[in-house]
Amino acid sequence: MNKDCNAIFIFMACLFLTACTASARNAPPAASTTKQVSSSAQTPEYKIRAGDQLDIKFFYNPDLNEQVLVRPDGRISLQLVHELTAAGLTPAQLNGVLMKKYAEELDQPEITVIVRSFGGQRVYIDGEVNKPGLINLTGPMTVMQSLAEAGGVKETARTGDIVIIRRGPDAKPLTLVMNLEKVVDGSEVGSDLYLMPNDIVYVPKSRIANVNVWVDQYIRKNIPLPIGLYYNMNPNP
Repeated sequence: MNKDCNAIFIFMACLFLTACTASARNAPPAASTTKQVSSSAQTPEYKIRAGDQLDIKFFYNPDLNEQVLVRPDGRISLQLVHELTAAGLTPAQLNGVLMKKYAEELDQPEITVIVRSFGGQRVYIDGEVNKPGLINLTGPMTVMQSLAEAGGVKETARTGDIVIIRRGPDAKPLTLVMNLEKVVDGSEVGSDLYLMPNDIVYVPKSRIANVNVWVDQYIRKNIPLPIGLYYNMNPNP
């Protein structure tokens, strides 16, 4: 009986090692759109987005003061200058546009643009984290900070390949890969990039974790073995 148990145990170990080797060898190559993050993290200047609420204030013409909501098409409506595009501009850039527009109607206009509230400022965290879901961006947030908001990564996470998916300038998905291990050990702190609204942060499962799932599905469930097999294999003293 002990010989039969030993044979089963050796068979399982061989299958496990074979799966580990195959998983590493057959790992898919990175997509052509994938970029390794290596540039220094910098706080991006905020750009106005649809859903933002703006205060437009005139120092010398308070009767023109307005509070406007950026429409889904990215435009706003104002007195005298009618409609113009605000989404995609920083508050300073929009202020410059308004100064030029109102200069045609007013003498030396002095205008200030204030973002009163933010609309749609969220990122999505998924994968091997403890609390996947939506996170509101109330200010600049890095990938590592977002993972902390999501309750941290699980032991089964592949922290060397954190994936960030965002919409590029041509509206096509852009994939970035960040090595969280190097950020934590301090060797690449600058690669902890800042997130943008609607970014998706995905933490993949480690190869070992995938192998464990495979072992559970194809060995433990298909080969009925007693729970105390390991102990039963040892001869009685």
